[in-house]
Amino acid sequence: MSHRRKILITSALPYANGPIHLGHLVEYIQTDIWARFQKMRGNECYYVCADDAHGTPIMLRAQAEGITPEELIARVSEEHQADFAGFNIQFDHYHSTNSPENKHFASYIYNQLNDKGHISRKTIKQFYDPEKEMFLPDRFIKGTCPKCKAEDQYGDNCEACGATYSPTELIDPKSAVSGATPVEKETDHLFFELSHFEKMLKDWTHHGHLQTQIANKLDEWFESGLRAWDISRDAPYFGFEIPGEKDKYFYVWLDAPVGYMASFKALCDAKGIDFDAFWQADSDAELYHFIGKDIIYFHALFWPAMLSGAGFRTPNAIYSHGFLTVDGQKMSKSRGTFIMANTYLKHLNPEYLRYYFAAKLNSRIDDIDLSLEDFAQRVNSDLVGKVVNIASRCAGFVVKKFDGQLSQAWSDSANALYTFFADQSDAIAELYEKREYAQAMREIMALADKANEYIDETAPWVLAKQEGKEAELHESVSLGINLFRVLMTYLAPVIPATAEQAASFLKLDGYQWDAIQTPLMDHEITKFKALMTRVDMDAIEKMIDASKEDLKAQPTQAKATSNKSDNPTDTQNGSDSLDPLADEITFDDFAKIDLRIAKIVNAEQVPEADKLIKLTLDIGLGERQVFAGIKSAYQPEDLVGKMTVMVANLKPRKMRFGLSEGMVLAAGPGGKDLFLLNPDDGATPGMRVK
Repeated sequence: MSHRRKILITSALPYANGPIHLGHLVEYIQTDIWARFQKMRGNECYYVCADDAHGTPIMLRAQAEGITPEELIARVSEEHQADFAGFNIQFDHYHSTNSPENKHFASYIYNQLNDKGHISRKTIKQFYDPEKEMFLPDRFIKGTCPKCKAEDQYGDNCEACGATYSPTELIDPKSAVSGATPVEKETDHLFFELSHFEKMLKDWTHHGHLQTQIANKLDEWFESGLRAWDISRDAPYFGFEIPGEKDKYFYVWLDAPVGYMASFKALCDAKGIDFDAFWQADSDAELYHFIGKDIIYFHALFWPAMLSGAGFRTPNAIYSHGFLTVDGQKMSKSRGTFIMANTYLKHLNPEYLRYYFAAKLNSRIDDIDLSLEDFAQRVNSDLVGKVVNIASRCAGFVVKKFDGQLSQAWSDSANALYTFFADQSDAIAELYEKREYAQAMREIMALADKANEYIDETAPWVLAKQEGKEAELHESVSLGINLFRVLMTYLAPVIPATAEQAASFLKLDGYQWDAIQTPLMDHEITKFKALMTRVDMDAIEKMIDASKEDLKAQPTQAKATSNKSDNPTDTQNGSDSLDPLADEITFDDFAKIDLRIAKIVNAEQVPEADKLIKLTLDIGLGERQVFAGIKSAYQPEDLVGKMTVMVANLKPRKMRFGLSEGMVLAAGPGGKDLFLLNPDDGATPGMRVK
């Protein structure tokens, strides 16, 4: 290396209102591999992240749980960090946007922009919830679509016909927070005048900082004209109050990217690192953001403009990636393929997923597919059958025949083979650098094939039985161990825990990229222990079943609270949407559901079950037996005689307690706050609900 680079790397900040799932891990694993690689190359490299902890959804969720927002985000941060650690994602620092550092930088950037005339004030009309006494973001308003008349649509677009509109155009609008009819009310908001930075952004977006496909997509924004960006929200709001304003708070998306700076500043303060050397306008350090393709405009337009306007440097590059599908389809709760990180960790080795993602990822923004059968086959074939197999085939001979000592010298042919492996270092490093991980994995597995061919040809198990072949045997197994060490060095960014175990077996302190230029000669190793076992399809099936159970256990929440954003252009698939939506269904699918009024004629405890009550329901067509998970909220004797709503045409399900012949509808966060849907007193059993 000609010089030691200074590199700061970030991943998008996960939103603090739900758990990490495998879709999110695409990004964090991709970033972690790159950061680990840079550190192995000897660069001064830091990888920071934080929880994105502000916004209306967090405020409302905390209220629903009866806790403070601070308590909610502290709990979720702990859960997130445990999930990341479980997948061997190694942050140099993990922070929160609800921090003194973030408040400082958000306020500083705003004041700089304001002082330079880039902030304007405008009076806007917005829907207001008279019961909750709060202004409502578009996605917290629901009503009937003005175009196709589909009911229960968001205030910004119709999911039935695709139409876009303003919330005021909705027919019979309702607050998704309280159910009240919202009223229009004027309010002053603050705007960041993005158009002031049009020339700078046009130049920046086409100078290698973005993937070409992304840069071309952003041209559409310039063609339609850059609009001022609303950066304020009215109280009540969980966030930072805007300097010099009363009851005005920074919109969550303003202080979210500032969290990169805040997290790094906290690290700098703890470790004595020079913050300005990385963030000042003329910095020679490198700054890289890894993000999902759905949040690109925040990062590639608003963020560089904010930084430039406030006198800071802009990123060297923003690397976008696609989404994750499972078995060729959108992740599905009902199929059990919406897999939470902690569910995976209970059933499978995290290194399996790290390798499989690496084997699929490249520098483009394509979606990647987790094919579960291919996942098992590839891990078993590549990692277990090829790489780990090399060590297991050679180590026993080294320990038993040569007291764990590798040979001191090799033949010319052995030296040539080792040199060939070590000479691939620069090419593989270049693939990592360019984030062409899939191609790197192919090159590494080609080398693993070559190493196994060498072991097959020299056949140490045969040499061990022949007199006078000790020298050949020693060379065969010593070279095999050395080739294994080279492969583990190349794979260490991807499977760090396995590499660490291998380093212990090889008696190495760790891995540096260039260290393989010197082979391990006359070097002692220890007894080999299995580094990795084969993926069992049974374990995958159990994980899928557990994911289906996760779905049943999840509390019902308003769909509008799933996303941190209240901006109508925000999407639901990136790092800002950790509380995933259920599978999408068509209107025709929904129309098949037969909802009926049911009278509860009997209710009994289910002694063997913690959550279930056995209900006998009269729906006017005879009686039905249903097991409902409502024991935490109701005593059986209090339910008899009540009316409720049930799904009458649900396929009966055999449970160990008996047959359940439908489903009653309830809502709420769970526990004691679980409410059966009670129709009006005038309802009669069997009446359809429309």
